[in-house]
Amino acid sequence: MYLLYNILLYLVALPLLPLHMLILLLRGKPRQGIGERFGFLPKERFAALQGKKIIWIHAVSVGETRAVVPLLKALKKRFPDYALILSNVTETGSRVAASLAEIDLCFFFPYDFPFSVKQVLRRIKPAMVVVVETEIWPNFLRAAGRQGVPVALVNGRISDRSFPRYRKLQFFLEPILQQFSLLGMQSPLDAERVVAMGAPPERVTVTRNLKFDMQTGGLEEIQPDAIREEFRLARDCRLWVAASTHAGEEEQVLDVFRRLLDGGFDLLLVLVPRHPERCRAVAELLSARRIPFVRRSEIEQTVEPLSGGMVLLVDSIGEVLKFYAVADLVFVGGSLVPVGGHNVLEASLLRKPVLFGPHMHNFKEISRLLIEAGGGISVVDADELHDRAAELLADPEAGRALGLRGYKLLEENRGATDHALKAMEGLLEQR
Repeated sequence: MYLLYNILLYLVALPLLPLHMLILLLRGKPRQGIGERFGFLPKERFAALQGKKIIWIHAVSVGETRAVVPLLKALKKRFPDYALILSNVTETGSRVAASLAEIDLCFFFPYDFPFSVKQVLRRIKPAMVVVVETEIWPNFLRAAGRQGVPVALVNGRISDRSFPRYRKLQFFLEPILQQFSLLGMQSPLDAERVVAMGAPPERVTVTRNLKFDMQTGGLEEIQPDAIREEFRLARDCRLWVAASTHAGEEEQVLDVFRRLLDGGFDLLLVLVPRHPERCRAVAELLSARRIPFVRRSEIEQTVEPLSGGMVLLVDSIGEVLKFYAVADLVFVGGSLVPVGGHNVLEASLLRKPVLFGPHMHNFKEISRLLIEAGGGISVVDADELHDRAAELLADPEAGRALGLRGYKLLEENRGATDHALKAMEGLLEQR
């Protein structure tokens, strides 16, 4: 199985990588961390970690990095003598990781070539590796096992869409899943599915969903007026935040925004594309529709505050919770188009009413619980998004009640951090 996998890597993936990098370069988006991705970690970056015991956490992108923050804090408190290092695949995830005080070092996860992963593991010599959500890299897991490094999966999830494909590949996945020392899954259903895929039942446990343990980072102590002042947002207009939007979604959001303005709402839109590199295309869309806007990166040069009818186009990373803190209404994207949705609980964390579309298969359980708790509203299309948004804007008290119910759901489901930490303590003790 490993022979077949590596033949495909060397014959298909390796020759395509230079082409992919060239395309990114020509588009003005050069690939970052190429050396690290091939396993070449600069010695000077790791000099401060010499002689320290290391826990290596891997989170693929922004969502996983944010979700694991409570666990990072708990690990730092429980194991103060260990250094915590965090790897990512995406550049946006890496930028968020670099801002975390708990992390001693962040870097890019190596490509899953045998030479890359062996070299990185030998350089770092971790006491334990913690993989966030279902990141299954065969050569990496095999190399960790051969070097005696325990690997724990936390916040594991097997979606409805992925499970049938995984079952067909059980012959391939079973020996890979055997390499995990611990598989902490979000729910009993996820645990059943990963066992059906070939994971050893005695290593599978339900640790619940880390996303319920999110923290505000002290935002509740900041006055809303101070946040509005920071981003030049007028104090006398309502604020709608449309976050994590994708191609084909901004057009629908802007149509709804225009209709809400025509309906008499004094409304300012904060538009946060999921990928900041798309802001150029979104800016062109706003210009074509003659909607006045200011980029987040240019806000410091803005003298007059943004007022109703305008758009703040957010081309930065890691500030969405600040915008949620002053929002009257939140829409979470990746859901009006078939992307699979994004984390709607961040809005609930700030007690805000949250709307999302029908395509939430990556957050199926969370969105179901939120709907059942009366803390969020699912809409089928842009027309219903307009209708529900108009209702909540017209009845602020109903919006506040919706947000409070979402926050209560979070409070009732906290505890995943403690469950995961307890399970990992056993691995380090054995180590």
